[in-house]
Amino acid sequence: MASKNVKGCAKKVYNKGAWTEEEDRKLAEYIEVHGSKKWKTIATKSGLNRCGKSCRLRWLNYLRPNIKRGNISDEEEDLILRLHKLLGNRWSLIAGRLPGRTDNEIKNYWNSHLSKKIDQKGKQKATSMNEESTPPQKNVEVGMEARAKENGDVEVTFDVDDFFDFSTEGTYGLEWVNNFLELDDVECVTE
Repeated sequence: MASKNVKGCAKKVYNKGAWTEEEDRKLAEYIEVHGSKKWKTIATKSGLNRCGKSCRLRWLNYLRPNIKRGNISDEEEDLILRLHKLLGNRWSLIAGRLPGRTDNEIKNYWNSHLSKKIDQKGKQKATSMNEESTPPQKNVEVGMEARAKENGDVEVTFDVDDFFDFSTEGTYGLEWVNNFLELDDVECVTE
């Protein structure tokens, strides 16, 4: 069934909603033979009544053979927290450091679990600080920016290639994250 758009040309109507096992099988078989390029072509030639974007997302987030299934481990959770502190909401970069995990899975885990944990810890800290009855410090800045303002302009230089090591050596390649997080502890010295 095709609906008509304003100019009178037929516009194809695609399936929406949940994927069936048959659609998953067709997509996986087509990609196994022809590869995962040109998603619009894959959608039409595989016999699926889906758009290319839907096929791409289904393959990348659910059907790829190297996707890691199951719960996120404590080590992975710690890495997500550290990388989020470093990179913010750049989910694809974070997922790139977690083999077998997709950016969509990381984003969903962050929004449903980790952000709530952080909010609870922040509220607990605020409550415990109020109970200790210590006067709160006003306008306290944390990190290198505060030290730079105290000591004048400080220029921190480092070799970017050594600092951001995106190699896949080691379990998760945490060395560069640890190096970055240690910068907060280093005293900046000005001349």
